[in-house]
Amino acid sequence: MADHESASQSILRRRQVEQKTGLSRSTIYKRMSEGTFPPAVPLGRRMVGWRVGEIERFLANPSRYRAPRISGDVDQDGGDHDGQ
Repeated sequence: MADHESASQSILRRRQVEQKTGLSRSTIYKRMSEGTFPPAVPLGRRMVGWRVGEIERFLANPSRYRAPRISGDVDQDGGDHDGQ
C-alpha cells in the first residue's frame, strides 16, 4: 500500500503530462485556471510538476474533473486568515 501511495505522489513534469493527457501546454494552463485540471506543484523557481495520482484521477473522467478546493492562507479577496 505504501508503494501505491508513493507512486500516486510521484511528480510528472509538463512534457510527461502533455504526453499522458494529449493536451497542449496552453490547454493545460487554461484548464488549470478554470479548475478543470489538477493544479501544478511548484518544484523550484521556474519548475512545476503534477502529482501522478491527480493526473490519473483527471484521466479517469476528464469531462467531470474538478480540481480540489485548497483551503490555503489566502481567501478569494486576497486577505490572509491569520487576522492581519
